[in-house]
This record gives sequence, structure tokens and C-alpha cells, in this order.
Amino acid sequence: MNTLFDLAGRVILVTGGSRGIGFAMAEALAQHGATVVLNGRDVAALEAKAEALRTAGLKAEIAAFDVNDEAAGRAAMERINQTHGRLYGLINNAGIQHRSPILEFTTKDFEHVVSTNLTSCFYLSREAIRLMTPHGGGRIINTVSMLGVQARPTVPAYIAAKEGLRALTRALAVEVGPQGILVNAIAPGYIATEMNVPLMENKDFSDWVVSKTPMQRWGKPSELGGGAVYLMSEAGAFVNGHVLSIDGGMSVQV
Repeated sequence: MNTLFDLAGRVILVTGGSRGIGFAMAEALAQHGATVVLNGRDVAALEAKAEALRTAGLKAEIAAFDVNDEAAGRAAMERINQTHGRLYGLINNAGIQHRSPILEFTTKDFEHVVSTNLTSCFYLSREAIRLMTPHGGGRIINTVSMLGVQARPTVPAYIAAKEGLRALTRALAVEVGPQGILVNAIAPGYIATEMNVPLMENKDFSDWVVSKTPMQRWGKPSELGGGAVYLMSEAGAFVNGHVLSIDGGMSVQV
């Protein structure tokens, strides 16, 4: 049974991997034997997180680039492939948020959110598929959201991007499944991450989250790790095109 979740020898790139959900997933993958490559823009932050994993006896490297820089992203993935012989997995986790009433929401801000949260996932997945295909397969996980299927005011770009990423997950799963490349998504609920600090500090909003979540609390970043391990491991070998909700039941409560 232990081999079901054994990730030894599997090299996995995690975008937005220096903090929050991204780092939590990377840490869990490394704990199960994977070599994780943490991506972000802040080299110092990436090095600190990678060193923390290495100090714990885990395998971690960094790949610093902005996911909106397609050339840099492609070059980083090619380096990983050359260094390790193959790229087994990709987690498209990097994302940003922008909140504004619709009449004050600029087109530039909308396009930046969509570029970061959706378009980057498209090109990184495309390049990962290019590298995975000669090796007979691999895994891609997209971090979507509870928002998308559901909606809230003032975040139209985020909702549009995450719903688009759900659709992209299904499209790629159908197209590259025959090549042994499984494409799935994880949909977190409200997780206590750095990006959500303003929401957590808003008592009315935080109380609303708790009241709408059957488990009556915010999620912890570490609680995303198990889902990532499952979808990257042999335990998830026949899971393709699936969106795994990790939201404490919020998305199913009326």
C-alpha cells in the first residue's frame, strides 16, 4: 500500500511555490519522495523555502521566473528536463487577485489577472506536455477555485480565469489522456494564506466564511497537500479531468 503514494524519482514543478498553498503542496510532495522545483519571482524567498525542505532531508530546487514571461518559463522547464532527464509533474498554482467594483475595474487589471491565472497555465501546460510525451506520460494539476462555478462581487477577472482554467483542465485531459498525461485540478475553498490576510482580518467576512463552511473554520494550507500527492501518485493513476474540491464542504452547503 505504501507504494501507492510513493513519488520517489518524480520531478515536479510547482508555480507559486514559495508560500501558501503552493509551498504546502510542494512540501507534501517532497515528503513522499518527489524532487520539487519551487517557482516564484523572489529568488531569496524561494531559496529560503527550498533550504527549509533540504534541511528536513527533502529534495528541493528553485526556478525563478515570472509566469507571465513565456520565454523564461519555457527555458526553465527545458533546464529541468535536461538536468533530471524528464519533467514528471507540473502544478499550475501561481495566481493573483484584484478586487474592485465593476465600474472601477480596468481592462488592464482584468487582463493581468487572466494572464497570470489562466494564460500562463495554458502555455506552461503546453510546454510540459511537449516534454512529457516522449516519456510516456506525466501529471498536471491546476489550482482552480470554489469561485467560478459560484460567484461573488468585485472579483470578475479571478472568477472568469478560474472557470476558464476548469474548462482548460477538461480540454487537456481529453486531448492528452491517450498519451498517458493526466490533467486534473484542485479547487480550494477559503484557505488561510498570505493572499487572504485582508479577508481574514475583516471580521464580518471571516464570520461569513465560517458560517458557510460545514466544518466551521478556514482551511489550512497544509490540508491541500494530500490532494496533490494523490493526483501525482499511482493512487490517482486512473483519475483524469477531475476537479477535487478541498473546501470543508462549503461548495455543497445551501
